[in-house]
Formats: sequence, structure tokens, C-alpha cells
Amino acid sequence: MTFLTGFHAIEERIKSGQSCGPLLVAKAGPRAKEIVTLAINNKIRLERTGAFELDGIAPDNRGIALQVEDESGKTDISLENFIAELGDRKDSLVMILDEITDPHNYGAILRCCDQFAVDLVVSRNRRNAKQAAVISQTSSGAVSWVAQAETPNLVRAMEDLKEAGFWIYGADMDGEPVYKLDLSGRTALVLGSEGGGISRLLRERCDGMVGIPSSGRIDSLNVSVAAGVLLYEARRQRAK
Repeated sequence: MTFLTGFHAIEERIKSGQSCGPLLVAKAGPRAKEIVTLAINNKIRLERTGAFELDGIAPDNRGIALQVEDESGKTDISLENFIAELGDRKDSLVMILDEITDPHNYGAILRCCDQFAVDLVVSRNRRNAKQAAVISQTSSGAVSWVAQAETPNLVRAMEDLKEAGFWIYGADMDGEPVYKLDLSGRTALVLGSEGGGISRLLRERCDGMVGIPSSGRIDSLNVSVAAGVLLYEARRQRAK
């Protein structure tokens, strides 16, 4: 069983309509009271509990905690169904995550994906309950809205996307400047791990590499920051 403790994570999970509850309440300040009201309006069961008891169940709580059975909920879909549902749609944006192991980075990337209307996030690894709670909090609840597909084989997933008409670009600091590439239409962006970057097999299957020109003194941007920059440019091009 997982408990969400971040205000935004709890709020967005309730708004999403996914199964959740009860909402455990030990003490409620102004912000927590707003969420209690939201829970009542959405018919989420409330349970009063002591602060000591809640600290034992959900140590990072701020007076409230929402119990959830499944962190991913209705946002989990299969890649096959996603492709089938595209139909004749020519414009679609997918993010492929290659071994993003830090749940804080994963959550921050999901928040970017929500803000820039990514249609699907594809990843390989299923995260445990502790990681899921961190992801939900770091994403400020975006995990409740962004569609995600988990697959045991990212290489095969890329091949399926290519067959569906997607152009796939891997993020690399030495890649073609992002503003010079056409990121409209059916496009997928690949982000590599925090330490090793994109794996060789995935890199070989990319149609090209995309980079973010910078003038900093350190090696590169944090992966979640890079995600935000790349997705902004992709959405800017689509807004023309």
C-alpha cells in the first residue's frame, strides 16, 4: 500500500478520478483543509488519526496522507493500444526514457511531459512503492495525468513507433541543435540515464541526435531540465 503525502500529488490524484482513499487526517492547516474539502466533494472517505500514528505510516506527511493501491492507475496503457488509437492523426509527441533511475528526475520529467502535452511516456522499469511515492510528489501530481507505457524491450518499442511513422531523436550534448530539427508530426525523443546516457542499441536506432546548445562550464544539463527544453521546442514548432 502506498501513501501520497505531497499536497499537489494528493490533490491531482483526487481530481483525476482514479481509485483512492481513505484520506488520513491528523491535523489540517489551511492548505490541508482545502484538500479535505476536495476529498469530501469527491466522496473520498476520511479517517481521523493521531499525528504519531500518521508519522509511522507516512513519515513525510504534512498532516494528511492519501492511501492509494496503484500509483500508475488509469495512466498505464500499452504501446500497441496507443499506436492503434492514433488512427490518422499526424501529430503526436512521445518521450522514451532509457534507464532513468532517480525517481526525483523521473517525476520532474513527468511534470514537463504534462506541461508540454506529451502523448505518451515509454519506459522499461517498473518502480517500487517507495519510488512511486517520490515520483508522484516530485511530479506535483502529473503522474495521475500523463499516459505511460512500460515495456520489457525499448528497442522493440522504438521499432514499433518507427513502423507507425515516428521519427526518433536521441538527446545528446553533441547532437544537432534542437532548433534546427523538425520536431513536428509524429516525433519521439529519447532521454538516456543520468550517468551513461542513451544505451548503444537505442542510439543505433535513432534517426538522429538532438542537442541543446549551451555556454556553461559544467558538462551538461540535468536530464529533467533537458527534457523541459526539448519539449518546449517541440511544442513551439507545433504552435506555428
